[in-house]
Amino acid sequence: MLTQSTLKLETPRVFLPLLEPARYKGAYGGRGSGKSHFFGELAVEECLRERGMLIVCIRELQRTLAQSSKRLIESKIQSLGVGREFKVWQDRIETPGDGVIIFTGMQDHTAESIKSLEGFRRAWIEEAQSLSARSLTLLRPTIRAEDSEIWASWNPRRKADAIEEFLRIKAPLGAAVVKSNWRDNPWFPKVLEDERQLDLKLYPERYDHIWEGDYAKAFEGAYFAAALGKARAEGRIGRVAADPLLPIRAIFDLGGSGATADAMAIWVAQWIGKEIRVLDYIEGIGQVLAYYVTELRSRGWGKAICILPHDGVNSNNITGKRYEDHLRDAEFEVIVIPNQGKGAAAMRIEAARRLLPQCSFDEVKTEAGRDALGYYHERKDETRNIGLGPDHDWSSHAADAFGLMCVAYEDPGRTKAFSRKINYPKAGVA
Repeated sequence: MLTQSTLKLETPRVFLPLLEPARYKGAYGGRGSGKSHFFGELAVEECLRERGMLIVCIRELQRTLAQSSKRLIESKIQSLGVGREFKVWQDRIETPGDGVIIFTGMQDHTAESIKSLEGFRRAWIEEAQSLSARSLTLLRPTIRAEDSEIWASWNPRRKADAIEEFLRIKAPLGAAVVKSNWRDNPWFPKVLEDERQLDLKLYPERYDHIWEGDYAKAFEGAYFAAALGKARAEGRIGRVAADPLLPIRAIFDLGGSGATADAMAIWVAQWIGKEIRVLDYIEGIGQVLAYYVTELRSRGWGKAICILPHDGVNSNNITGKRYEDHLRDAEFEVIVIPNQGKGAAAMRIEAARRLLPQCSFDEVKTEAGRDALGYYHERKDETRNIGLGPDHDWSSHAADAFGLMCVAYEDPGRTKAFSRKINYPKAGVA
């Protein structure tokens, strides 16, 4: 029987502290650091060290086993020379002592189905930057057997990601988390070093994210990165306060409810003279509309005018009522912007580019939204070197809501806006 001490480790030494007992073990960083290889090897070692070990390998979305870590673990079994101890099946790997390693996607689970993982002692979340807050909330109390551990490996994407908030920002007790990059890997191959040098030379704007494990920033084709950089240089990103006498608007990009729903994005803004004060940003995935109503009220935006895209007249997939009716029932004033047709995306981008020089952002409250705006970019046909329109990814919902705000914007200097009646607080005057 092979033990951990007899195995030839093929992983960076920086990960060795993770072998110490900890409820949560995380490794993050850039390309070439060997994070996934470490946890693949550790899974094999754990099964050899303790017979009957139950391990689940998790991704947020896993349509096929080709998207799982199964092949990596199989290669580790072979490279460690312990193939006789394991039995590899199409959908699972049987381990010594009637243990098993299985592979699953968290989006396929509900509060009921996740109970099937109770009794598993190890859970490895690969590509953990994609794990939703809902999935992390479901998983943590499920992996609760004695001496159980949850492992996570990821390349940082943005500070608002669930795994970032949990393991790096809140940093719970009982967690061992390390940052590792290419320089920490003593087995870093020459072919990857050549790739690293090429990216450093040709794509410096995305090098830090790919190789050094920094958060994703704008790269070529980003629509608003330059304008946001200018806003920072001009001091338009900082502490921004609302004017208590002027209307506040909450501009939505509608998502939905359930595990596979798109994100719901809301910008809160105020138009003051020629200035657009961007006060707050709210985003969520899979939450019911009542969640966002509560968020608006708890943050002080209970009197906001809600501006919805054209699909605000659609029925909510949970209640059957229209989004605009739900918000009116919650005593919000609602405006629905008509469908702008085939050129809607281009219209939103152009409107945002035109008005971004007039925007001031609250630095703290809008950070997640600004990260998305800076990343929002064009898809490219690499063969023909032509643009294919906006890429639909994690950043597009925030960008769509911001673009809708700019489309709906009315210069307060115009007659219609200038002559609007303003209701001043009575302040005790009859």
